[in-house]
Amino acid sequence: MIKILIVDDSALMRRHLAAVFEAEGGFEIGLARNGKEAVEENMAFKPDVVTLDINMPEMDGLTALALLMAERPVPVVMVSSLTEKGALASFEAMALGAVDYIAKPDGTISLSIDAIRREIIDKVRAAYRAKPKCARGGKNFQRDAIKPAQKEVKKHFETADSGVVVIGVSTGGPRTLEDILPQLPEDFPWPILVAQHMPSSFTLPFANRMNDLCRLQVTEASRIVPLEAGTIYIAKGGADAVLTRRVGRLSMQAKPEAPEYLWHPSVELLGRSVLEHYEPTQVIAVMLTGMGYDGADAFAEIRKKGGRTIAESEASAVVFGMPAELIKRGGATVVLDSGRIADQIVQWAG
Repeated sequence: MIKILIVDDSALMRRHLAAVFEAEGGFEIGLARNGKEAVEENMAFKPDVVTLDINMPEMDGLTALALLMAERPVPVVMVSSLTEKGALASFEAMALGAVDYIAKPDGTISLSIDAIRREIIDKVRAAYRAKPKCARGGKNFQRDAIKPAQKEVKKHFETADSGVVVIGVSTGGPRTLEDILPQLPEDFPWPILVAQHMPSSFTLPFANRMNDLCRLQVTEASRIVPLEAGTIYIAKGGADAVLTRRVGRLSMQAKPEAPEYLWHPSVELLGRSVLEHYEPTQVIAVMLTGMGYDGADAFAEIRKKGGRTIAESEASAVVFGMPAELIKRGGATVVLDSGRIADQIVQWAG
């Protein structure tokens, strides 16, 4: 039995979320109307997982989250709107220690909940098994060290074909990527392609946030974008990403979600597309935290054909599902904690 605390200022939303978990079975449900009650119930009810709305009166979700993590750390799944503001608040929540977020679709609450019922259950169960990370030192934890003005835009058209890094990541990914990508140096010689499972309205705010944090340029690949060395490309949410060659140059292209793949942007599809355009020995594939098995087959093939692969370790992964599946397939050249992954990428690409 999983004890879940549902925190939302809307009585209708609390009722609908509670109905989802009651119908699923295996959950003991507690309710709270705002952040203040959430902090109190965290100590009294002692939930295993909390779903936490962001915008609430008396005490908002981010303030409550900081107190939850300070007083009794617990896996938290944020409930946010499908807006840029909701996206930014979700990323801030993960920096504070939240495991994941649920983005509410537009429309009536009952229809919205029906549309994401399976996602809610899966993410809460994943959070129950997850290892929440401790909060970082405030939202400007790294921006003071790397100012956007210090970033020199480099154009190395001739080297974009020399090698590529492809990264697959899901649950817990934004926080983990923030631990890894800012550690890459400004003269990193290859393009970096990131497939992070994320809604379409979230990837641009995430790319902008990462651009503030990283020495390298970070951009959302929302159309056909020519690959440049030393640039990080975030695959657009609500779509899939593939590589294509146009006028002799490799580009990353967003395309409609392929129905044969379960998760999007699909790590599996991007990994196989990379193999079509690069020699395997030119590829570094990195599998980070996430539930499921997206990309495990493609990354295992990359290693089998001579590429180099990294699986995030169980010790550091928020959810060990995707890295574990790669390891199970014999597809990991090395298994590393997230704190060691950037150094390994730099060493291999050097």
